Amino acid sequence: MDPHSGQIVDLFNPRLHIWYDQIRKVGHNLKYDLEVLRRHGIELKGIYFDTMVASYLLNPSSRQHGLDNLALEHLDHRMVPITDLIGNGKKQKSFAEVPVKDACNYSCEDVDYTLRLKEIFSPKMSQLALERLFYDVELPLIQVLAAMEMVGVSVDTAYLGKLSKQMEKQLDDLSSQIYDLAGKRFNINSPQQLSQVLFEDLKLPSVRKTAKRTGYSTDIGVLETLAKEHPLPAVLLQYRQLAKLKSTYIDALPRLVNQRTKRIHTSFNQTVTATGRLSSSEPNLQNIPIRTDVGRQIRGAFVPKSKNFLILSADYSQVELRILAHFSQDQTLMTSFKKGEDIHNRTASEVFGVRMDRVTSEERAVAKITNFAIIYGVSAFGLSRQTNMTPQEAGMFIDVYFKRYPRVTEYIDPTVELARRQGFVTTLLGRRR
Repeated sequence: MDPHSGQIVDLFNPRLHIWYDQIRKVGHNLKYDLEVLRRHGIELKGIYFDTMVASYLLNPSSRQHGLDNLALEHLDHRMVPITDLIGNGKKQKSFAEVPVKDACNYSCEDVDYTLRLKEIFSPKMSQLALERLFYDVELPLIQVLAAMEMVGVSVDTAYLGKLSKQMEKQLDDLSSQIYDLAGKRFNINSPQQLSQVLFEDLKLPSVRKTAKRTGYSTDIGVLETLAKEHPLPAVLLQYRQLAKLKSTYIDALPRLVNQRTKRIHTSFNQTVTATGRLSSSEPNLQNIPIRTDVGRQIRGAFVPKSKNFLILSADYSQVELRILAHFSQDQTLMTSFKKGEDIHNRTASEVFGVRMDRVTSEERAVAKITNFAIIYGVSAFGLSRQTNMTPQEAGMFIDVYFKRYPRVTEYIDPTVELARRQGFVTTLLGRRR
């Protein structure tokens, strides 16, 4: 509606597009609105403020960024639930069936409280120096993610069908191995029966109890520990990983193909993780393993949309370590990057005391794990869990690492203290954690 004349505006009239584009649009979860409008031939221009994204930047640790929650938290107002209009369960109806008066009241409430929240969040972001991150990174990203979601990705369903049969046979083979090692048949997917096999029949040491303390845990961490005592837990880990990948991806992906586009359209979530990275859901395409054969086979199902296209795979080159070099200003790290050296080779050379051309693949692998683990404050015990070192050896390795990269610990220790004192730290762009 034209705010001056009160007349209904025809958005398909090209003469009005310049005027429409210049109007600042404020919304909540504008990515959703953008996609819905685009499907109907309307291009949403002039995106100015998204209250869901603003809420996320102001409180990234919260998982409650929905409009209903925010209205209650910041304005002490309980929004009308959508279920009051359309019901739920089998009796749920389309919003198109809602009486116009009720639909109007519901929609106007959304608009009203979105604008009220904008007036609260905008000055807060200014106070916390989050405006650059919001306007230069997060808002433009809405358009990018909407385009990615709408384009989707093609999958070879026939290939996945063949892969499913192969995985079924592998699971049968693993089941036979499990029964042989256990000395009997049992329900592999039953925690209670598995617990009995491991701790009563095989007399393996119990590691810890379940969360409800009703029995002994058989989770991944426990099985990894027990694998050092007996071959059965290692085979169980293989079985679980394969079964999960089969059900989550190999069998599920074909059912998620959109019948109209013949592609899979995941959702890229901008306001979920506490760290600022994106997450992916329905399906989660970020969790497909890449270091295992099965993971690589599943990734092989994603194909270009036609023979005239390719899929480009790109990755940052040790981006966390480059940021560490920037923040710490450690001379050895910075010089290594400027020379274009293999940073993991350099670390192995420094810590193991060998020439770079004499570093073994095993030494480089340990150095690579350490390089990334150090950034996240790994302990000697934690590092030993990721390598073949004992906790004592891992502790000595960490000590030598910090001696070879002294500015790193000079950066980390004050940063930890700053976090304790003020309750947060910030990234290069001012994102708070």
